[in-house]
Amino acid sequence: MEKLLSSLLSHKDNRLRLFDMGRRVSKLSTDVFAKVEQNLVPYPMPFLHHAWIGMLMWNPKKKDENLIWFLKFPLDEQGFLVQAARDDIVNRLLQNALMPDIDKEDALKDNPFSFTPDAEKMAIFHAQAALILGQPASQYYEDVQQYLSAQRPYEYWENLGLQGIADFIVRLDQGTNEQSLCTNFGSLPTPLLLSISRLLEHSQPSYPLLSTLSQYLNQLLEHEECSPDMIAALVRAISNTTLTQARDEMIINVLSSAYATHTEVLLAVATRNLTSLYQPEILHAFLERLAICDAGQQAFTRILSDLMFLPEMRALILKAFRHDGLSDALRHAIGAMLGQKRSASSH
Repeated sequence: MEKLLSSLLSHKDNRLRLFDMGRRVSKLSTDVFAKVEQNLVPYPMPFLHHAWIGMLMWNPKKKDENLIWFLKFPLDEQGFLVQAARDDIVNRLLQNALMPDIDKEDALKDNPFSFTPDAEKMAIFHAQAALILGQPASQYYEDVQQYLSAQRPYEYWENLGLQGIADFIVRLDQGTNEQSLCTNFGSLPTPLLLSISRLLEHSQPSYPLLSTLSQYLNQLLEHEECSPDMIAALVRAISNTTLTQARDEMIINVLSSAYATHTEVLLAVATRNLTSLYQPEILHAFLERLAICDAGQQAFTRILSDLMFLPEMRALILKAFRHDGLSDALRHAIGAMLGQKRSASSH
């Protein structure tokens, strides 16, 4: 039988936990990944035509000796794993990592499929890994806890470390962490608010926290002098809640606001609030704003090309393209995008 990467990495006494690292850091079932490896199913969470995967391996008896790899696998046009890439990684492991005289840290050295996550995802990954391994939070966690419970002076925010904020976010359900965040959220310095909001996309905000985020977002939408980056960060913050109806209402508010033509805001909707776009009303509003966004036709084509890589989104977008009530701007943008694709396919 063909060797599976997932089974090789969890051999003998090893434990393996997989994470999708594409749009957000989220758990990836080893059973699902095994099916992806065998080309039984497409990769469920593609991003930029790749599967971005974080791998945490450890021996329960030696939790301090864990191993972390980040691998990106190219996907074909249907979202299935390109087998040549997977086979290359498996061969490297068979030749290196599983040999007793090879340092496992070097097993995938110079591997063309490795990548380094951005700072925010790396911080969240390490915070989640610490929880899984039963390890304490970083040395920066206590500072964040104290600041967010108003035990530190306002200007102390500049001393807070990103890892400490990430540790706080993955431990929102511990002690009074969530209550402290809800109580003090609106009075936090803007740079700290940006950082917290962007990291919250990796959590699942409860009703009290979602209410806090929604109220603050609504206040900002009424003022045109707010930074689009802050709006985008809050759109990301609410994205992973299980309270989808409340989230969808907020996305409609955002798309009806003056900020809806800023590319960073539209990107936050497209890449983090994907299931909101399953609603025809929201998808139509999104497409209309994207057609007149501040980054022009290039942004329209790139964002939709990534969304249409997902089979369910492709069908919904193509259906939306045939809607009777399209604006002239949207019709023009669609025509330009399809014209580019036809031109590219003819060469």
